[in-house]
Amino acid sequence: MNTYNLAIIGFGGVTRALAQLIVEDPHRIASQGIGLRVVAISDLAMGSLVEPEGIDLAAVLALPRGSTFAGLSGGSGVADNEAIIRTSNADIIAEATFTNPLDGEPAASHVRWALESGKHVITTNKGPIALYGESLKQCAAENGVHFAFEGAVMSGTPVIGLARNLLTGLTVLGVQGILNGTSNYVLGRMETGVSLEDAVAAAQNLGFAEADPGADIGGSDVQLKLSILANELLGASLSPADVATTGIVGVTAEKIAAAAQQNKRFKLIGSAYRNDDGTIVAEVAPVALTADHPLANISGVTNAVSFDTDLLGIVTIAGPGAGRTETAFALLADILAVHAFEGAKVNG
Repeated sequence: MNTYNLAIIGFGGVTRALAQLIVEDPHRIASQGIGLRVVAISDLAMGSLVEPEGIDLAAVLALPRGSTFAGLSGGSGVADNEAIIRTSNADIIAEATFTNPLDGEPAASHVRWALESGKHVITTNKGPIALYGESLKQCAAENGVHFAFEGAVMSGTPVIGLARNLLTGLTVLGVQGILNGTSNYVLGRMETGVSLEDAVAAAQNLGFAEADPGADIGGSDVQLKLSILANELLGASLSPADVATTGIVGVTAEKIAAAAQQNKRFKLIGSAYRNDDGTIVAEVAPVALTADHPLANISGVTNAVSFDTDLLGIVTIAGPGAGRTETAFALLADILAVHAFEGAKVNG
């Protein structure tokens, strides 16, 4: 059994859920032929913790809210992301910090430092992949390591992995997706006569929307995710700025009622298609879908993507687009992808 040393950068809900999975469900991990040992954690609020032989995760998870790592062996109240990334004995860096989607920082630097240091990287952050995906993948290749980011698009629902592994042999002509659960929930509430403002407030009360919901209802969250899908699945070289984006602010109660009279439903759709000349066109916009469209009945905070393929036609996958445990599963899936990468190096 291969045991991998893991360093966690950003100890928020998702990586905490991953730590709980390691502690509470070790048989799930062992059944995949691997072991996981967390050797370092760095977090802006909690500081840093380094134990080369393995951190007692149960003790970390038991810390009271608001605590730092300063009272633990190997702990400090000050985060030291770069030192941990570059000099710890980690094989894999799990990057899950709060990151500015406009410049991808600090996650982009964390990813690059890790790859340059010969460490595999798994991340749930959209910004670095959408903005610098090609250069980061090139950096990984140059250093003989793997860069995995399944959770960046649809949380634990394996949209990238499914397309790469199960649609092999097909040509993907385009993708359409509901990639933001908050906006989908809001539009659903508006169908019942609730105003946009009240629907957003309800989403915030349920924890679906942030205090500032601009990225959700304005479409920029989908813009980043669609950039990743277009580049990874269609071979595009798009930046988020190349994706024309319109949010749902302009979808009024009157428009929703008029669409309902035609048996249509509004959804915020991210779409990318390859033209006959090989160019890729991508757009995010609210669309009134007919009832027979595969995305029309995706409700609540569920996400879904429809792949337009040459031999099978439309193939649709739906699942959770958010959630701590769901996204932690995506990190575990990425760890298993690292394991497969290492196995290929040995056998190749």
